[in-house]
Amino acid sequence: MAEKVRMKWEFNDSIALSAGKPSAVKSDAAVARDLAVLKDIIAGDSIVTYFQPVFNTESGSVMGYEALMRTNLGAPYDRTGELFQKAIRCGCLRELDCACVTTAVRTAHRYNFSAKPVCLFVNICPETLMDNGRFIDVCDTLMEALHIPREKIVLEITEESMISNYGFFRQSLERYRRKGYRIAIDDFGAGYCGLKMLSTIEPHFVKIDRHFIASIDRAIIKYNLVDAIATACHRIGINVVAEGIERAEELSVLQNIGVNYVQGFYLSRPSPEMNEKPNVAMTNARKEFSSGGGEPHFIGDIASRVEPIAPADQVMNALKRFTENPDLRALPVVDKTMVVGMLHRGRFLENHIIGKHGYGYAMNTYKTVDGVMEKNFFLCEANTTIDELSRRIRSRESALQYDDICVTRTGKYYGTVAISLLLNAITERNIILAKGCNPLTGLPGNDFIQREIASRLAQNMHFDVAYIDIDHFKPFNDHYGFEKGDQVIKALAAIITDVLARHDSDSFNFAGHIGGDDFIAATRPQRSLEIAEEIAARFRARLPVFHGSEDFERGSYTAMNRRGETEDFRLLSLSIGIVSTEVSKMESYPQLASYATEVKKMAKTQTGFAIVRDRRLIK
Repeated sequence: MAEKVRMKWEFNDSIALSAGKPSAVKSDAAVARDLAVLKDIIAGDSIVTYFQPVFNTESGSVMGYEALMRTNLGAPYDRTGELFQKAIRCGCLRELDCACVTTAVRTAHRYNFSAKPVCLFVNICPETLMDNGRFIDVCDTLMEALHIPREKIVLEITEESMISNYGFFRQSLERYRRKGYRIAIDDFGAGYCGLKMLSTIEPHFVKIDRHFIASIDRAIIKYNLVDAIATACHRIGINVVAEGIERAEELSVLQNIGVNYVQGFYLSRPSPEMNEKPNVAMTNARKEFSSGGGEPHFIGDIASRVEPIAPADQVMNALKRFTENPDLRALPVVDKTMVVGMLHRGRFLENHIIGKHGYGYAMNTYKTVDGVMEKNFFLCEANTTIDELSRRIRSRESALQYDDICVTRTGKYYGTVAISLLLNAITERNIILAKGCNPLTGLPGNDFIQREIASRLAQNMHFDVAYIDIDHFKPFNDHYGFEKGDQVIKALAAIITDVLARHDSDSFNFAGHIGGDDFIAATRPQRSLEIAEEIAARFRARLPVFHGSEDFERGSYTAMNRRGETEDFRLLSLSIGIVSTEVSKMESYPQLASYATEVKKMAKTQTGFAIVRDRRLIK
C-alpha cells in the first residue's frame, strides 16, 4: 500500500523564477538550472530518509525517531541546508517540504512504524505550515492512506526561522493540533525568537540546540541555561529533548538535570533503518539531590517524598489518604510530573468535608481533586538555600506561613517539607554559623567558608573567588610586634567587608578569614576586578599607619629574616588571585581552592600590589 502513495506537484515557472530578486532573477541560468533539478527531486525518487533515535533518559528506550532528509545526488544537491535555500530562491519550498515529509512517512511505514509505541519527528518550515492549509491536506491524505494515527507525527519547527505574523502562525498551528498532530520547537536557543516562540506555540516538545549541549559538563553557563530551560518547560508541561550528545559526560549531566529525552552521535548515528538500541548502555546516571555535606544547605536536603494525588482522582480518595495517615499534613496534586495544586489537611477537611453547614461530605462526594485543590501554594526548587527560603517565607501571607512547602527539581515534583522541619534546620544552621567565626576578625572561618563555597557550587552560581594574601607579613609581625600585626589583620578584614558591602545590593558578596593573613572574598564576576583594586587601594592608603611615617617614607624597614640575618624588607602589600566559575565548572571547594592558590602564587611573583585573574575559558 505504501508504495502506491504518490504526491504530484504543480509548478508555475514564472512565479518560481521571480521568487528571488525581482526581474533580474528571471534570466539567471543558475536559478533555472536549480529549479529543473528540484523538479526532478520532488517528482522522482531522489529523496532518501535517515532516522536518528530519540531516547528516554529514564528507561533508555526509544521514544521516537527524527526523520532526516538526504538525496542520492552528488554535490551541490546532497547538502540539505543548501538544497532548501535553493528551494526558497526558486519558489518551491512547499513542494520540497511536502516531498520530504511524504518520503519520511512512507519509509517509516515500511518499518511497521504504526505498530510501534514511538513517534516520528519531521522537520517542516513555518512558511509551509501557513500555506493556506495545503500542507495539512497532504498530511491528512497520507495518514489516512497508511492508517497512521496523527498523534504519532511531531512537526518540528526550527526556532531559527523568522516569523513575522505570530497571530496567523498560531492559528495555523491550531488546525494541526485539533487534528491530533503534535508540535516541537527545533534548535531552541539558536535563533532570535526564543521565549516568544515558546509562549506563542506552546509546543509538546522543545529540542535544545546542540551548541548548549557541547561541553555542558565543563561550561557552567551552558549548564545553567539548559537547567533553566528544562525547569521552565517542565513547569508548564513541555517535554525537553537535548540534541547533539557526543560524550558520556554530557549524557550524565543531562540525566542529572532531568532532561526527558536525548539524541546524538554518542547514542546512535542517523541510519536508513529504524535502530532501536543505543550504542552504549543507557544507565540512569541521575543522582538524588544532596548538598553533599553534613548539615543541610538546601531545601532539597530535608524534603521527603509524599506520594502525590492526581487532579482527576476522587475527593474521597484524598479523604481516605488523610484518614489513614494522621501525620499527613498536605497532599501535592501532580499531573504527570507537574505540580498543579495542594490539599492542606486542615482547610481540606474544614471546607470540603465538613463544610459551612455540615453538608461538605455530601456535596463533594463525587467531585474530583482538581475541583477542590488550592492553587495558591508555596513552590520552590530543591536547590533553593534554606537561608533564601526563610527570607521568602517571611513575605508570605500570614495565613499561609505554616503550610507545608512543595519542592520541585528542574520543575518536576520532588517532595514536600513541613514548616517545623524548616525551622529546625534554620536553628541548627544558625548555631553552626555562630561557632564558625574567626575570633580576631569576626569573619566566617575556614569550615564555614568551605560550606559557603560548596553551597554556591551546588547551585551552579556564577561567582568569582578572590584569594587575598598579605605580602611580607611574618617579618612585619616579628619586627613591629604581634599587637601591630593583629591591627593589620583586623584592618584588612574591615576593608574587605566594607568594600564588599558597598558593591552589594542583594547580599550576594561574601567575605571569609581563612586564617593568619589569608582572606577570601566571593563576588559577582563582573565586579571582582573592581573590588580587588579598591581593596588594594584602601590597604595601600593605610601603610603610613601600619609602618609609621619614617619607614613609610623610606619605603622599607630592616628586620631579621628566617635565617636570623638582617635584611631589608619592602612595605606590606597584597597579592590577590581571582578564580572565576563564570565559565569553567568547578566540581568542589578543594578544586576551586587549588586553582585560587595557584593564581595567588602567580600574583606573589610580581613586585608590590598584584592582582591576577584566571578565567580558564572553555571554547
